[in-house]
Amino acid sequence: MELGRALLLTLMVGAVVCLPVVIALLFCADELVDRLVCGFGEWRERRRERRTIARLDRAVEADALTRDLDLSGFDRPDRRPLEQLAADLRRLGGQRIGASGRSAVWHGAVLQAYDERLRRACAALGIAQHLDELTGVDREIERVRVEGVLHRAGLILPAARAEHHQRHR
Repeated sequence: MELGRALLLTLMVGAVVCLPVVIALLFCADELVDRLVCGFGEWRERRRERRTIARLDRAVEADALTRDLDLSGFDRPDRRPLEQLAADLRRLGGQRIGASGRSAVWHGAVLQAYDERLRRACAALGIAQHLDELTGVDREIERVRVEGVLHRAGLILPAARAEHHQRHR
């Protein structure tokens, strides 16, 4: 009998101690489920982006291995200097990043001009890019990849500068 009372008393104390946790879980259960589901969706999206970038990198490497480099285009008198392209990219990149409150047409025009300068900078440095071939999110991923390659080549762009400042805060 004493053993039964001790066991019952232990169970009652345990229930009282765990009651706040159970109540908190009941109130926050929907938020916890949302966080788990959103976290999985974000993970899946990041995985998809990494796969796309890896495919693009393989395509770029294959392209670089199979083509002969023609350096005669560097001597053209109508070729725009890389410094001017870099200045254009910084200006357009800053406008692209700070485009809140602007019309969709304006944003589209800035993005088109920015992509054109990215193409020219890649051509000037002999870097393969696939901006013309892609659309939507795939083009955005390619744009980020090209910005990264240009950054590694020594061209500092606003997106890369903002990312650099975020890492070092």
